[in-house]
Amino acid sequence: MTRTKRGYIARRRRTKSRLFVSSFRGAHSKLTRTITQQKIRALVSAHRDRDKQKRNFRRLWITRINAVIRERVVSYSYSKLIHDLYKRQLLFNRKILAQITIASRNCLYIISNEIKKEVEYTGIIVNRVARRMNSGKGEWKLL
Repeated sequence: MTRTKRGYIARRRRTKSRLFVSSFRGAHSKLTRTITQQKIRALVSAHRDRDKQKRNFRRLWITRINAVIRERVVSYSYSKLIHDLYKRQLLFNRKILAQITIASRNCLYIISNEIKKEVEYTGIIVNRVARRMNSGKGEWKLL
């Protein structure tokens, strides 16, 4: 049986994989098997760190919002602000709120004060209605 020569296809495949890891040193950039291992490792790390980066940015935004809110009002905190935002059905994400805090703090103060007033006002009305509905009979009725 005659010997078959592989030709250029395998060589082309190997050089294509070498282009990916051209910045590595030593065997990681020379040997085909270690190149594939390094490629897999690099892709796994990139995927993991993309998720980690999202978590870190969310933590940064929350810290910025909380710091600005606690700076002005002592008893008001980040968690109360977010809770009141959801009560009012205002859908600000944390990135936008953090950008508002950096750009103009007065705008965030105005938003938080309006939300607090509205929530306190509706809470007073709900309490008064609840007291009237529960006038000694012990049963609650929804209007």
